[in-house]
Amino acid sequence: MAGITTHILDVSGGIPATGVSVELYRQSGETWDMVRELVTNVDGRTDEPILKPEETTIAVYELRFHIGDYFAAKNNDEDDVPFLDIVPVRFSISELTRHYHVPLLVAPWSYTTYRGS
Repeated sequence: MAGITTHILDVSGGIPATGVSVELYRQSGETWDMVRELVTNVDGRTDEPILKPEETTIAVYELRFHIGDYFAAKNNDEDDVPFLDIVPVRFSISELTRHYHVPLLVAPWSYTTYRGS
């Protein structure tokens, strides 16, 4: 069962990243079309899949995580500009029968991702 989901964890605080705007884009030739924009809930997940199985196509996708806004909202020092801003994760869907879970582990100065289950 295809589809795209995510989960964002703030490893600097050991907590889910709540209120992060997540955009999904699909490549179409030389352009990128926005497919959906969601916000993470208190569990660091979106309330619904980013892309449902019936909406998924074989294509190149990019998730854009607005991490700079998340850390700016947590920081009380207005002069301190977050190091990370929008974190892009580009990946390909090549099989429509498999689910694509794209977790993001993030701290103010670094991030990592992997293909989850």
